[in-house]
Amino acid sequence: MQYRNLGNTGLNVSTVGLGCWAITGDFTWGDQAEADSLATIQTALDVGINLFDTAEVYGDGSSEVMLGKALGARRGDVIIASKVHESHLAGEQVVAACEASLKRLGTDFIDLYQVHWPLRDVPWDETFNALRQLKEQGKIRHIGLSNFGAEDLHDLVVIGSATGVSSNQLIYNLLARAIEYAVLPSCVERDIGVLCYSPLAQGLLTGKFSSADDVPLPRARTRHFSKDRQHTRHGCDGCESETFTAIANVQAICERIGQPMADVALAWCLHQRGITSVLAGGRQPRQVEQNARAAALKLDEATLADLSAATEPVKQALGPSPDLWESPANARMR
Repeated sequence: MQYRNLGNTGLNVSTVGLGCWAITGDFTWGDQAEADSLATIQTALDVGINLFDTAEVYGDGSSEVMLGKALGARRGDVIIASKVHESHLAGEQVVAACEASLKRLGTDFIDLYQVHWPLRDVPWDETFNALRQLKEQGKIRHIGLSNFGAEDLHDLVVIGSATGVSSNQLIYNLLARAIEYAVLPSCVERDIGVLCYSPLAQGLLTGKFSSADDVPLPRARTRHFSKDRQHTRHGCDGCESETFTAIANVQAICERIGQPMADVALAWCLHQRGITSVLAGGRQPRQVEQNARAAALKLDEATLADLSAATEPVKQALGPSPDLWESPANARMR
């Protein structure tokens, strides 16, 4: 396993972290046995993963409970990142949400506490004053963001609330490159570490789906897919042809270099400037072992360029809006 410093925190985090949404079992992922979840977290520890990302909303808190149970006496060996839901950004709500997460996790502090999505109904100063209070009390060590676009980052700088922000968690993968337009450069400029979620595009970059019709409907909700697919809300035409042509081209590159697509997809992210870690979900120990391999995979410049070229049509089709679940006009990120 490789490790990198996260922004200005001094935290040395594994370049492959464990995203702990899928361990809960829900509408998107399907049923999940607790024994499998506990074994998955244990395997992550065994392969050197020290970054575990969860949220109060994952499984309505069950992800935090599961993570705390699995870590047990190993709590001091890891970095826990959790998130306050956007409906809890008023000052007193932030404090109450953090206290509830601490209880579910069975810990005295959260290493990285992130605002899950922007909510502009509450003044940023109110939210960040509460976060700074929690930090002063030792209940959180560092303040992070999630799903914050370049304009929101600029607004935080203007009002002074960007001071002390250590990270921004963003969707980023070969099929979702919108942050390259403005958000990623803005983070790099401000020394804000970027954590990538959905680095395998919810399984699209594992090679298990050959067409849009093969993808389970709960996962076919992004702007990659047609507005006619059940559960979508973006109202856009999608880019299914471009997406699955790109996947086939990426697969051909992977076959040429003799590496599994999932490993290559994770490694590609880690080769991009400004990326600290990829948060790869896993529901079984073998998936975690496979994901961890990507930390050591080195891709040459020609291969990196080929991969980027193969997915450029999807980047152009989706455009600069990083919110893949809403239309650009209704994007929650700006």
